[in-house]
Amino acid sequence: MSDRAQLGGPDGGPGGDDDLAVSEIELERRRYRRSRAGRSVVVSILSTVVFAVVIGLVLVNSPGWRTTQQTFFSPHYFAASFPGVLAGLWLNVRILFFSVIGVAVLAVLLAAARSLRGAVFFPVRFLAAAYTDIFRGIPFLIVLYLIGFGIPALNPTSRIDAAVLGTIALVLTYASYVAEVLRAGLEAVHPSQRFAARSMGLTHYQTLRYVVIPQAVRKVTPALMNDFISMQKDVGLISVLGAVDAIRAAQIAQATSYNFTSYVVAGILFIALSWPFIRLSDWYTARLRRREQIGGTV
Repeated sequence: MSDRAQLGGPDGGPGGDDDLAVSEIELERRRYRRSRAGRSVVVSILSTVVFAVVIGLVLVNSPGWRTTQQTFFSPHYFAASFPGVLAGLWLNVRILFFSVIGVAVLAVLLAAARSLRGAVFFPVRFLAAAYTDIFRGIPFLIVLYLIGFGIPALNPTSRIDAAVLGTIALVLTYASYVAEVLRAGLEAVHPSQRFAARSMGLTHYQTLRYVVIPQAVRKVTPALMNDFISMQKDVGLISVLGAVDAIRAAQIAQATSYNFTSYVVAGILFIALSWPFIRLSDWYTARLRRREQIGGTV
């Protein structure tokens, strides 16, 4: 049996008629890529181990390492503060859940408003553009202060939960970012798609819902995932309003123990919360890149 028939598919397994048509040059290229890939994995592992060992030796041999270890990486205070910080993280998750829904609804409305055509809709387009410009220009911390202390000042006799005020601030701020991402996706859809939909009798709303928005969302999904990851981190800033979330719980633990390990606990929990979405974003971006390169030689 020839070498071509023995190799079969691209991975060396049995192939069909298409595999028999692969040239010897292409088979040699595949063997070379597999050998280079194995060598790259070995070199990556060795370099990572060497780098980690060097960094570890530098840290351990630093003059203040023992004090730093006791202040930031104390196992005792880690175990003591973990339950409280974890309970506070549940508040962050709840706020994030409702914020994502609010941001999605408001951002779609803003993006749709900015995509309206015709002189009669100029006031709507102007207000939507002014909203996105203002809230993209104001730091989120200032928005938190304005919403968290400004709204309760309108009626001092009533009390509004800090988590609700923080959710409103998150929605108002991140809706402006997501709206611009969606608008970029809407404008990336070729105008012929709109013309074809309108020629079939679809209204402007139906064209957006069934033709334009599905294509636009697919184009900007990686950017939307990045905004979601950023929002996960900024949820922790609601602690400035007095809500006992993970950050405030870590602050309370630090104030009672004079040890900063609780902040390390909060950081680890936030990383654990965002890591799956970071990996999902990378996987989806790579998947889109492969789909765009399909049919070509990589």
